[in-house]
Amino acid sequence: MATQEEINGIFPAMMDNFRADKADGVDAMIQFDLSGDNGGKYWVKISGGDVSHGEGDVEADMTVKAAADDFFDIANGSSNPMQAFMMGKIKVDDMGLGMKMIQIFNMA
Repeated sequence: MATQEEINGIFPAMMDNFRADKADGVDAMIQFDLSGDNGGKYWVKISGGDVSHGEGDVEADMTVKAAADDFFDIANGSSNPMQAFMMGKIKVDDMGLGMKMIQIFNMA
């Protein structure tokens, strides 16, 4: 089980993996709703080739729902995001943006 510190570390790591060249034309607020003992609500904003992140509820263009442990596995590369989606471990309400997110944050 991922600790709260490990879950909180996902989003700064995503900032480090951000590929501005893959985010061309993307202007989106993404809400992450992570369930479970160490879950929480986080957001990532992609705009103008820049990216930022924080905690809490936002009005989002896309929501990603997953158990915190499952999302941790995807973020650290021990689980394939497409396989997790096909198995129902992660849900997104904008498939196009979800696919682009894999490239933008080098999660494949």
